[in-house]
Amino acid sequence: MVEVVGVRFRDAGHVYYYAPGKNEYFYNDKVLVESQQAHQIATVAIPKIEIAKKDLSDDLKVILHKASDKELKKVAQNEADAEAAFKTAKEKIRAHELEMKLIQVEYTFDRSKMIFYFTADGRIDFRELVKDLAGCFRTRIELRQIGVRDEAKILGGIGPCGRPLCCSTFLGDFIPVSIKMAKDQGLSLNPTKISGLCGRLMCCLKYENGEYEAAKKEMPDYGKEINTPEGRGKVIGLNLLSKVVKVRLFGRDATIDFDYQELVEAGDLS
Repeated sequence: MVEVVGVRFRDAGHVYYYAPGKNEYFYNDKVLVESQQAHQIATVAIPKIEIAKKDLSDDLKVILHKASDKELKKVAQNEADAEAAFKTAKEKIRAHELEMKLIQVEYTFDRSKMIFYFTADGRIDFRELVKDLAGCFRTRIELRQIGVRDEAKILGGIGPCGRPLCCSTFLGDFIPVSIKMAKDQGLSLNPTKISGLCGRLMCCLKYENGEYEAAKKEMPDYGKEINTPEGRGKVIGLNLLSKVVKVRLFGRDATIDFDYQELVEAGDLS
């Protein structure tokens, strides 16, 4: 087992592990680390824990030190300069007539590199743009194409539920979501009702999916003939979370809701 500290480079970002060295770091501490051959300020998301060595990369780096007030002021200045650079970069993109949408600009802590995040429908030949930006900002330039989910994570917003987007507040990594989850939960398959601001399926479809899957395995299928306290009938509806089964009784013009446990006691469910 190896002692590590988990850090994030942005709010609700992916957690990266670093060795704490001889120092002690606490939740929300700002620390200086080395990332992709550049120094960056990160935030402690997971204080010191032990992880199996096989689950860590071979080049586990050590946190350099806790960020000083002077270093945090430099970060604030970098962010202000990045906002100004955003406006300049948008003008350059228009001048080069490129079909791309600039999302964010950021400096590495030591200003050795600028990263421009953008979205586009396809591949973009931005070689001339990179030369133009390098000449303007006099530093190494990286253009990084991201997806619409990443765009929503960076920009944030309010979801259909009325709360800030999950991806921009607490989801460190995107979770796989499928249309089958919406079907299992009995939701409308209207894309506008099950899609988030990014236009993809809402991440929250995953949250209760395990409960629905477990209930679906336990309860009878649609169309199955079963015994009930009122006689034999056919399953025509299910409320998986409440464990209620809607049954149409044979020989009677009646549809009745039964608690699943009632049906287990009445007949052939187990």
